[in-house]
Amino acid sequence: MDFATFEKIANNSCSEDGVIAHFYDRVVKTDKLTDDGLPKFKLVCFCEIRIKDNNSEVYDQQATKEKIRRFPKEYALYLMSKKKIKEGTPLEQFAFLDAAEIETLKLRGIFTVENLAELSEQRAEELNLSKEKELAYKFVQQAKGNLSLAKWQKKEDDYLQKIKLLENKIDDLQQQIRMGNRNEKYSRNMSRRR
Repeated sequence: MDFATFEKIANNSCSEDGVIAHFYDRVVKTDKLTDDGLPKFKLVCFCEIRIKDNNSEVYDQQATKEKIRRFPKEYALYLMSKKKIKEGTPLEQFAFLDAAEIETLKLRGIFTVENLAELSEQRAEELNLSKEKELAYKFVQQAKGNLSLAKWQKKEDDYLQKIKLLENKIDDLQQQIRMGNRNEKYSRNMSRRR
């Protein structure tokens, strides 16, 4: 889902007054076991519902079709965040943002450091995140440099592995030559004795 689709859903959905919903993934233990006897886990979509001005009432249950239908904007935001995080660096891994800024950005459809770096100057100023946008841009540029370094390192490791393989082949061939020379000497000695 792209941001334009999310905006359409957001503009066409009527949020319930005084109700806040949040979809998220939770790790749940299954009844299955791994080969070594440990429990298996899986991610399950949950929906947390809070009533405004009532902190004691929180409904946190596995997401159902009814909850998805009831809160389409929030579910669309959840789906968009899952897609974006697969494509980039999650905001939580960016040390220059606090939890409130991260949630504010997510509500605006910005889920990764790369999304933050791509913000227009005007939009960054509107969100009061110009400094963070600049830091995110530098982070992304640095990461691109590290990617080049990682590719170079991979090639270097491949070359070293090939060299080691060739050295082993040379050792094997030298050993075969030595064995051949020994066998030849043995054969000559045996034929002299006869």
